[in-house]
Amino acid sequence: MSVALITGVTGQDGSYLAEFLLDKGYEVHGTTRRTSLDNTERLRGILGDPALAERFRLHTSDVTDGNSLVRLLEATRPDEIYNLAAQTHVAVSFEVPEQTMQTTGLGPLRLLEGLRSLGSTARFYQASSSEMFGSAPVPQNENSPLRPRSPYGCAKALGHCLTSSYREAYGLFAVSGILFNHESPRRGETFVTRKITRGVAAILAGRTDELRLGNLDAHRDWGFAGDYVEAMWLMLQQDEPEDFVVGTGVAHSVREFCELAFRQAGLHWEDHVRTDTRFVRPAELHHLVADPTKAKRDLSWKPKVDFEGLVSMMLEADIRPVTGDR
Repeated sequence: MSVALITGVTGQDGSYLAEFLLDKGYEVHGTTRRTSLDNTERLRGILGDPALAERFRLHTSDVTDGNSLVRLLEATRPDEIYNLAAQTHVAVSFEVPEQTMQTTGLGPLRLLEGLRSLGSTARFYQASSSEMFGSAPVPQNENSPLRPRSPYGCAKALGHCLTSSYREAYGLFAVSGILFNHESPRRGETFVTRKITRGVAAILAGRTDELRLGNLDAHRDWGFAGDYVEAMWLMLQQDEPEDFVVGTGVAHSVREFCELAFRQAGLHWEDHVRTDTRFVRPAELHHLVADPTKAKRDLSWKPKVDFEGLVSMMLEADIRPVTGDR
């Protein structure tokens, strides 16, 4: 039985990846930070299924604590490591840049150094981000320049470069997946896509009549997180370690996301959406779109859920609890 370790398993990607690996017969270990609140909501499907739960273990650990990571590596002896733990919110990174660098930038270093010091042969996946590209020309691929425009993007760029450095210096099987925006009903409520679908649900329920957003003209390449975890796994199944860009290859604006979500709910977005400068970032990124040619060719990967399907999936999940069958 293959053994996988997922840092940040309680997040959106971590929960989908854990389900994916358990379905393939893995023993899965996941990390969670100690808090006074239960943060395992996204893992309910696993923890509530005895057949899956017996192959799943949660460990208290933190990527800011190198010693705890080494102990975890020694205890679990994984065949594959997926580093998904990070401060993942771009806007928040402007408010807590140092904390973002500690988790998102230096977290990968602590894991890589742990692997090196232990002489581990585990295969390592680093969750890189399209935010590293910043203002680079579109579409962006594996050879595009890194021009991050946020502390989050800078931290991801550091983790990305460290991964390739340890691969080249020490011969580790270490790869980065440069993932473009990927969403789902499990997306955090402060991210713009989930903010939109929850806002529509709140309007339908009569709790509010408006939704306040920032830059409506920002374009992003949005896909379904459940599709993207398969690409993570495929990267670690290759004969040689290589980095891959993962995305749909199609960009849509925040305005388009609004239009579609409100239309699917039978509403006119112009009647409800208001722009608010409080939600505009200090340095905006206007256009990110992937060139996933390499992933499609070498991994035989392509997204299964399109843009309309993604919006519909997220909207339905947020509407159902507040409007019943509507």
